[in-house]
Parts: sequence; structure tokens; C-alpha cells
Amino acid sequence: MKKSMTLVLAMLIATLVFTGCISDKHIIYLQGADTVYVVPQEIAQAFELKIQRDDQIAISVASKDPELIAPFNNNTLIGSGGGERGGSYSSTQNTTAGVAYFTVDRNGEISFPIFGQLKVEGMTTRELSQKIQDMLRNGTDEYAASIKDAIVTTKIMSFKVTILGDVKAPGVQTFTGERLTLLEAIGRAGDLNSSGKRAPVLIVREENGKRQTFEVDLRDQASVFQSPAYYLQQNDVVYVSPNKSVRVKGSTAYTLLGVGSTLVSMIISITSLVFTLSR
Repeated sequence: MKKSMTLVLAMLIATLVFTGCISDKHIIYLQGADTVYVVPQEIAQAFELKIQRDDQIAISVASKDPELIAPFNNNTLIGSGGGERGGSYSSTQNTTAGVAYFTVDRNGEISFPIFGQLKVEGMTTRELSQKIQDMLRNGTDEYAASIKDAIVTTKIMSFKVTILGDVKAPGVQTFTGERLTLLEAIGRAGDLNSSGKRAPVLIVREENGKRQTFEVDLRDQASVFQSPAYYLQQNDVVYVSPNKSVRVKGSTAYTLLGVGSTLVSMIISITSLVFTLSR
């Protein structure tokens, strides 16, 4: 009797240990990254966002002469120089920045003061800033009075992503910068629930009038870091699906899962008690 109970208990323990090892492989993120990145590697992907249709963007034109930038200030005026919008000027130069806000239309254009319609879709904020700055400094037929000291800054104001599925805090998330990784977005959503599938995580992206999807295996460092979707873009949707055995609370599968867990716990407890009493 004693030998039989010892054998049963040993089998149960071995099963639990084996199951635990398997589950670890299914839930641990970025497996292999601890060895692959011992030697630093260059980051291939660029995280600069590209302006899309329906984006809201802010364009700041800075100069020491407020009269010259007045036509480009159709929303608000920020006085006293320097700072982020003052470009390379220090506060002692009394730089003034005019800040205007635009929505990119269905054609990928904005209506910019003096210069009219500008095609901005597909450009980075850095590229657009440089383009407008060159136009202002060099002067054009539309605007002969060039602003030799013009500094232009562009910022996307509508950077948001949606995290759905089996995470702790699903919803729409907004961000102020341009660098947002998939891992950071999942972290902001409170991480995956224990029942969330680490692979594949689905990313849906709309760009240049087209919709495409990417699948990422969070357990595989190469799948994560080399994915085109590692750096998220505005309006991306990230979806984490639940394990097949987990359904809506109250369903038959959900109930059976709970009952099964309880029975396993009871069997282990009873086996341990019988083994102790039989000694």
C-alpha cells in the first residue's frame, strides 16, 4: 500500500513539474534575447512616423521678427523665445513662435498660409519641417519676403493606438512622442492576462489607403524585434486572442476549466493525506 501511494504521488509530482516546464515555454517573452544581444546590435527599423490622412499636426514657425511670421499664426501665438518651439535660439534672443494646427485631408494635403495646398502624406515630421523651412528662408513667388532665420517644427498631435483582446486594460491609448514599441503598448495595457496567447499577436495597420496585418510571436525575440510592426504607427490596432480553452465567463468551457482545476487540487491533497496516514 505504502509503495503504491508513493508511486502515485511521485507520478503526480512529475506530471506537475513537466506541465510547469511546458507552460513556461509558452508564456516567457523574448526567449533567447539574453544570448543574442550580449553583443550590441544595430537597430535596423526606423521609428519615425509618417504623416497620414486625417492626422492632426501642429506646425510652429519661429523667428526673431513677429511680423514676418504673423501670416503663419492662424491659431495661437507663443511669446518669449527659445525652448522646444524656438529651435536653436536662446531665450535672450526674444524669439517668437507662431503655432498653427492642421488636419490632413483625404488627398493627403494641408492648406498652409501663403503657400496654399501642400502634399504632406507620407512625409515624416522632420521632412515636412525642412521643406517649409527652406520655402520660408529662400522665399518664393507666393512669399517674396523670406525669413532668413526661420525655424520650423512639426508635431503629430493624433498618435493613438488601440489594444484589444485578452489584456488587463484594453482600450484606446494616446501618446505624445513618436517612438512607441509593441512591447511598450502592451505594457501600458497592463500586460497580457495569463490566458492570453503569446503567439500570434495580431497588428492591423492602415497606411497609404491600404490595410495590412502583421503577426508577432512574443516568445520569439527575432519575431518581435525584426517585425515591421515593432514600432507602432498612429491608428494601429493590436489584438491579443485568448487560449481556446478560455471563453466568456459562464460558458461551459469556462466552467469545466474551473472544475478541472479544483479536482486536480483535491486529488493532490487527498493523495498527500493518504500517503501521510499510511506511513
